[in-house]
Amino acid sequence: MMEHFSFDERLGISIPDLTLEWDEYNKETQQYILLHWERIRGSIPDRIAELEQEINFKQAKLSDESDFPRSCKLNTEIADLASIINDLWLWYRANQTVSTKVHQ
Repeated sequence: MMEHFSFDERLGISIPDLTLEWDEYNKETQQYILLHWERIRGSIPDRIAELEQEINFKQAKLSDESDFPRSCKLNTEIADLASIINDLWLWYRANQTVSTKVHQ
């Protein structure tokens, strides 16, 4: 049943990859997808914490960096990590209603 999810390298999590409309899946498959997504969704805050640690590490390096090109590279890396965090929060929040479907 993992065919309903694909691993997103950038985000570091699997995300839904549904090929049919939701109502075209049988109830058992819907339930599996919802439960699996809730497990993944529950791991998102931990993934965000990991990325925040990377940002903190890079910011510490940036505060001691005197080489301008290296500073620019660190700033870009920090911005990229912040963008990933933003996208993870969007996935986390956009699918909050899924948990209510799981318990119905």
